[in-house]
This record gives sequence, structure tokens and C-alpha cells, in this order.
Amino acid sequence: MSIPPQPPSSPGPYSQPGGYGYPGQPGQPGQPGPYVGGPQPGWYAPQPQKTNALAIVAFVMSLACALPLVPLILGIIALSQIRTRGEKGKGLAVAAIVIHGVTIAFYGIFVVLGLTGALDDTPPKRDSSGEVTEPVSGGVNDVREGDCFNTTDDLKDYHDKDGGQAALSVRIVPCDQPHKGETFAVVKLDDGAYPGTEKIVAIAEEKCGGPAFTAYVGAEVNPPGKLEIYYYYPQATTWIRGDREISCFVGDPNGPTTGSIRVAGS
Repeated sequence: MSIPPQPPSSPGPYSQPGGYGYPGQPGQPGQPGPYVGGPQPGWYAPQPQKTNALAIVAFVMSLACALPLVPLILGIIALSQIRTRGEKGKGLAVAAIVIHGVTIAFYGIFVVLGLTGALDDTPPKRDSSGEVTEPVSGGVNDVREGDCFNTTDDLKDYHDKDGGQAALSVRIVPCDQPHKGETFAVVKLDDGAYPGTEKIVAIAEEKCGGPAFTAYVGAEVNPPGKLEIYYYYPQATTWIRGDREISCFVGDPNGPTTGSIRVAGS
């Protein structure tokens, strides 16, 4: 009788043929392990933006007020470059444009006021008889009886029967210098509400066309030569600022004259 062969013994719960490790233990043959490959893709911070060079130059020049219009032009070019290149400096370029624009406007106003004499508040120098000795710029209301003056207006435009807006400033000069007008009377108006253009014109026609002119030239005659009578009068807008005077003067519509028509001692 033969003895049946013994069945093969069952492997133990933790034994592996050939001495393998525990099930699921990474790094052993037959079991998945962690992926070990090449370098992983890296993350790089973006490079910092450059500040546009023209924007910097424009800003510095705008503060230095150098070379008119150059900071303005450079600022505009810088804005275009910043949009195209993605650079920084937009604030500097805009600031340069604004600063230089304001500077140009300031100097423009200053020049205009200087040319019109609005900045010159110095009263004219006069001699012992009250006559002006040196040219000076001033307002229409600075003109006194006997003063000669020049204006940027053309006296031919004053022939309009309805009148019009006259220049607010004049150049008071000695009467022995060429001038457009010579004041022979200044009429003071009463304070109060603006009386209206028609009433003021009526007063001017009365005061400037009769005894006042006769007393000034010393004879009951019309203005000598080609001289004609004119007058400045307050308008509603100037009345609010305290304008209360009518200035009567004579002038030649064809151009400046030299010398005074005032009679000696008047």
C-alpha cells in the first residue's frame, strides 16, 4: 500500500515565495512605487516691467519748465510706447502732460494780461500840473481829464450808433507822444441800481457835447481838424464792479495825433 502524497502546505498569511516583502509595500518587486522621473515643470515669477524712459524725461522736464512744448510732446509719445511695449510709467507721462499744459496756459494768460496792461496797477507819474510824464498801462477808469491815451481799438469802429464793447485797458501817455484819444471830461454817476444803457447814453451825449468841451478847448467850436468826440460809459457788467464814470474824449478816426488841444490854464 502506498501512502498518498501530502498536499502542499498552504503558504502562511504573510509569507511570499522567494522572500518578498509585505503585500503593498512600495519599492518591492511586483509592487507599484512612487513615480521617479525627470524634473517637474517649474514656476517662474514674471520679470518686472521697465519704466518708460521718455515718461521719466517728460516728467522731469515738465517740473523744470524746460523747452516749451517738449515735455508735452514727449509725454504723448511715452503713452504710445507704454501701450505698445507694456511698460510702466503711464502716471509719469500723464503728469508731465498735465503739468506742462497748465504751465503753458499760465504763461499764456500772463502774456495776454501783460499785453493788455491788466497786470500794471502802477498809477501814472505826473508833474506838478497833473500831466502824465511817463507812459503807463491802466484801465479806462484810470484816465483823468487832460490825459492822452492809446487803445487797441480802432476809433473807426466807434462810429456805430449803438455803441459797443470797448477794450478794458488803455496806455496812458504824455500828450506830446502819438495818441488816439485825449480826455476832456470825466462825469461821475450816482450809485444805486444800474440805470440802463439808454439813460447813461443820454447823460453822456449831454455832458460830452456841450459846455465841458468848450471849457476844455476855450472856444465854442467843434473839435479842430478831423477830431471827433467819443465817450466811454459803464455797462451792466462793469457797473457791478463799481464802474460809475463816463469818460469824454476826442480823437482822430484816421490815426494817432500828437499834442494837446487843451487851452492853457483850463
